[in-house]
Parts: sequence; structure tokens; C-alpha cells
Amino acid sequence: MTVSKLPPKPNFSALEATAPESAGHRTNVLALIGNLIFNWSNNESLFIYVLMLLLSTDEASAALVFATLNTTRARLDLIQRLARIKIRDPALDRELNKLIERFNDTTQVRNELTHCMYTVDESGEIVQTQSMRVVQTRASLAFGETRPVDEARLKALSDTVRAMIRINRDVWEFLPKLEAHLQQ
Repeated sequence: MTVSKLPPKPNFSALEATAPESAGHRTNVLALIGNLIFNWSNNESLFIYVLMLLLSTDEASAALVFATLNTTRARLDLIQRLARIKIRDPALDRELNKLIERFNDTTQVRNELTHCMYTVDESGEIVQTQSMRVVQTRASLAFGETRPVDEARLKALSDTVRAMIRINRDVWEFLPKLEAHLQQ
């Protein structure tokens, strides 16, 4: 008889019976993840306006260029390259690079939580995530780092959501400065 390499199948009946007990916790976790995705998506989309200004084009054309590039990294690389040839004010250039750096920091958290498997305990409470990333070191390959969804992780997630809200406000403050600079 062979031993399965698969994890044990959850007892779905038991989970459904006890899930109401953990509904509040689960709702809190899912709301934080939802806020993370909502804010990240809005922030990424704001970079369309940075691109629009750097390309001296209209919103639809900038959105078309933006959407044609299929990764966030490619979009931000294009923005940074255009900024190198268009922005002559070193302080403004540093401000844009800092905004992108801060956005990239939050992107790591977003990627982690949108590309993982969630584990629930017997009461339906979300207790850990397992990354869907392969991590290669000199000695080995590891798949699926697991991390607990505990109070410290939830606090860090809340902090990331607040950071994203701040980034959004800061990009809105940056856009008129970039526009004025490029019109000179």
C-alpha cells in the first residue's frame, strides 16, 4: 500500500458545522485582504496618470500603454525610464522613485496574500498561509513557506493597508507637481 503525498482532505461537514463560531475572525481577515487588494489596485491605477504626463498624451492612450505591459514591474520600469529622460528636477525624480519604492514594498504583501493557499483549522478560522512560490537557495529548493495568520500578522496587514492609503494620498499630491514641472 502506498502512502499519499497529499495533505489530508478537510472534514467539510465539521467545518461547515463549526464555521459560524469563527465567522467574525474570518470576516476580519477577509476584510483586511479585500482592503489590501482594493487599495493596491487603486494605487497601481494611479500610475496611469504618471505615465500620461510623462508621455504627454491623453488618459486613454496612457491606459492602453499601461495595459499592454502585462506586469506591474514592467509598467513601473517604463515610468522610471521615462522619468529619467523627462524629469529635470532631482528632488521630483527622488519623490517619484520613493513613491514607487513604497508601492513596491506593499506589492510584496499583496502578492503574498493573493498567491497563497489559506489553511483553516477545525473551526474554520484562517490560521496560516502557504506561499505558492518556489524559493531556491544554493543547497535546495523549497516550496510554500508557511506563515501563521496571528495577531502580529493581522497588525502588519493593517499597517500595510494604512501605508497604501498614504501612498494614494501622496501620489495625488505628486501628480500636479509633475504636471507643472513637465509644462515648463
